[in-house]
Amino acid sequence: MCGIVGYVGARPALGIVLDGLRRLEYRGYDSAGVAIVCDDELRTEKRAGKLTNLEKAFGDERFGTGTAEDTTTVDSTCCPAPVGIGDGTAGIGHTRWATHGGPTDRNAHPHLSRDGRVAVIHNGIIENFAKLVAELEADGVEFVSDTDTECAAHLLAAALADLRAAGEPEGPRLLAAAMRRVCQRLEGAFTLLAVDASIPDAVVGARRNSPLVVGRGPGEHYLASDVSAFIEHTRDAVELGQDQVVLITADSIEITDFDGAPALGRDFHIDWDASAAEKGGYDYFMLKEIAEQPQAVADTLLGRLTESGEIMLDEVRLTDQDLRDVDKIFIVACGTAYHSGMIAKYAIEHWTRIPCEVELASEFRYRDPVLDRSTLVVAISQSGETMDTLMALRHAKEQKARVLAICNTNGSTIPRESDAVLYTHGGPEIAVASTKAFLTMVVACYLIGLHLAQVRGIKYADEVEAVVSQLQGIPDKLRQLLASMEPVRQLARDLSTANQVLFIGRHVGYPVALEGALKLKELAYMHAEGFAAGELKHGPIALIDQGTPVVCVVPSPAGRGMLHDKIVSNIQEVRARGARTVVIAEEGDTAVARYADDLIYVPRTPTLLAPLLTTVPLQVLACEIAAARGHDVDQPRNLAKSVTVE
Repeated sequence: MCGIVGYVGARPALGIVLDGLRRLEYRGYDSAGVAIVCDDELRTEKRAGKLTNLEKAFGDERFGTGTAEDTTTVDSTCCPAPVGIGDGTAGIGHTRWATHGGPTDRNAHPHLSRDGRVAVIHNGIIENFAKLVAELEADGVEFVSDTDTECAAHLLAAALADLRAAGEPEGPRLLAAAMRRVCQRLEGAFTLLAVDASIPDAVVGARRNSPLVVGRGPGEHYLASDVSAFIEHTRDAVELGQDQVVLITADSIEITDFDGAPALGRDFHIDWDASAAEKGGYDYFMLKEIAEQPQAVADTLLGRLTESGEIMLDEVRLTDQDLRDVDKIFIVACGTAYHSGMIAKYAIEHWTRIPCEVELASEFRYRDPVLDRSTLVVAISQSGETMDTLMALRHAKEQKARVLAICNTNGSTIPRESDAVLYTHGGPEIAVASTKAFLTMVVACYLIGLHLAQVRGIKYADEVEAVVSQLQGIPDKLRQLLASMEPVRQLARDLSTANQVLFIGRHVGYPVALEGALKLKELAYMHAEGFAAGELKHGPIALIDQGTPVVCVVPSPAGRGMLHDKIVSNIQEVRARGARTVVIAEEGDTAVARYADDLIYVPRTPTLLAPLLTTVPLQVLACEIAAARGHDVDQPRNLAKSVTVE
């Protein structure tokens, strides 16, 4: 997600903060900004686009000379021109991946209080921001951005004012006390950093469900979302625990919980080089992004269920009646996104009883589909710029169909041209092969299905809440699953010399099989195919030879026993012909054990939600096979992250 840097010490903060943001660029972002405390004033600057746009505004000031003139055109209402900013020794900086509000100058961080004396930067999602904004507006606060973060700046300024009015002594601890008050009011996931112009020698930070680490240095300290931001300066760090506030000055680090009780972080020494630090110690970005999936799923679910039990989308330009009028759904997507749509079909038809078709976006408009005003087209794209999907969307709009976008990139073309949007909030992916984007797109599809079912009166609020509760349990199950992947890595090394790998599944297991095969083709350059298990006997079973690995995605025996029995029969069919069976089944499924040469268990979960778990071992398998074969896991040949041509 966003990159966050804070510094207090004896050196000019601007250069250190900008350098830290530069080392966080690998995370992906759409805007950047800084706030530096200097001469009892707060100097801020922020720009949409790349970090170079921000750096140009400072010239040599980022090196502490204080001599450069800003010759760029600046909107003074949101970006006060810096004066003497190079002399400040405390500051914060941010690279933003847009969630609430598009990627513009005014939505970039930092966000300021009304008097411009307090600046806040934020990573995460404040789930109850709408309620807080309403309260602040009732008190006369005028908001100048579309973000959830701005409310935190106003709340922090109000808390500081209240504490000062109550006679609390001035100083760094006042800033920490105010931050604790704010954190007690916030719901969701957040890392917050803040500075106050009246407290020039301190930076305060807080975290809940979002990373924050402290860097220890002689006569200086750092805060960051990632150790790579300060690894050039120090390798001694402190990891904060959940629901903690940290106050740094040049000479001290003070950690408390949200109630003010003293707390401890976890000291550690960074023994990675700068490149490894970017990857969080993982060998590849793909492995890091696989490990980030529990948090990505949790973030996608944040704030989606209102107090009245209704599903909330990000942007809706459709009425409930528009959605009630829908009599057919098309899902259009490419590659991995297409597989997420195939999974969605099972859930949407089951929950809404609306016919749903899944189409390759590259083929959609060429077959002249039958569309009208009662058709809903769901366009899925991680980047929001996939040209095939964009052209399918435009064709649908020409035919007067309504379009709902699922996307991971705020402000991109596909969401802008759609009638409604649900952002996945999965954060940027660096590796070309999609992992966390896939899981978050699947979650988003589930939310769309539940929203349609609720609007159409097919599911009541308590029924929707029950499914959302099951979804909210997925991150913990993912963490449990990821902790048990070492046997899968060993299996991958064993399979790395195979000529081909086949994947089979039924129901939602079928698109999972397709996704597993796609990952192996992308990364390991192997022949890999996914099949609906029942289709084996209609031709593909001829591919099986002695020792051919066949990965079998087995549904839960609970609830859909017929599906389970059918695929067990398919496993027996391929095993009888010499296949090496690699079986993915839920914990407690002993019926498949006797037919599995290699058995991978995943935590129990309802059948429709199972792809969120069964996909993960296939991601790890493909990554490790590719590595064993000596391939570049993060940048496979001939592929690009975003396909912007037809």
